[in-house]
Parts: sequence; structure tokens; C-alpha cells
Amino acid sequence: METRDPSDIDRIVSERILARRNELAMSQPQLAERVGVTFQQVQKYENGKNRVSAGRLYEIAKALGVTIQYFYESAPRLANSRRGGAEEPSEFVGPDTGEELELLGFFRRIPQPGPRKAVIDLAKKQCRPQPKPLAGAPKRKR
Repeated sequence: METRDPSDIDRIVSERILARRNELAMSQPQLAERVGVTFQQVQKYENGKNRVSAGRLYEIAKALGVTIQYFYESAPRLANSRRGGAEEPSEFVGPDTGEELELLGFFRRIPQPGPRKAVIDLAKKQCRPQPKPLAGAPKRKR
């Protein structure tokens, strides 16, 4: 007999609903009105107390202006979960932490390509290993 408790994927979907709603600066009552549920129901979806049905997820996706796939972008990390994987693992793993989702939300709000590229360049620079000084070499003064 299958349990009715929210699974790991249910929790990921809940996190993504909350993140997208916040990204759009939309209130729970606003989302609830667009979807046709109470704001308390939206609260339960977002905190993982209630599972989101396929039909309701479709309505939420429309209201938030995303595809249904958006809610599953970080699901590949579940490929080895106790329930097994429903799909082949992907090379790309979407954001799955609050910081990553927050950064993505802010990045999507940058309208001009120049500043967007600057953010990408900064991230690339921070990821590069810094060269180590040669042993015995004098340190440069700043």
C-alpha cells in the first residue's frame, strides 16, 4: 500500500512553486485566485503538507508562466532514491538549493544582455582555480 505522505519529488515541486511565486512577487492569495483554490491550499502546497495533483500542477504552471517541466528541473538528484528513477539521469542538474533558486530568480529579472553577461563572467571567474605562486618567488606588493 502506497503512503500518502509527500515524497521527495513532492517536496521539490513544493519548493519550486514557492520559488517561482516569490520570483514573480506574487502573493499566495493572488496565486490561489488564479488557480481557483484558497490561499490556505497554496500554503499547504508550498510547505509540502498537501501533494499537488497533475491537473492542479498544470493550472499552477499556467498561473506562474512556466512549463510543468520547470517543477522537475532539480529532480535528477532523486534518480537513486528508494522509489527508483522514472527517467534516465540527465547531465544537467537544475538548481536545488535555496541560494541557487534565489540567484536564478534575480538573474532572470536582469532585462539587459550586457549586465546578464557580466554576471555570467563574474561567476566563471570565481570558479577558475587561482594560480599558486612559485615556491621562493617574491610576493607582489599591491
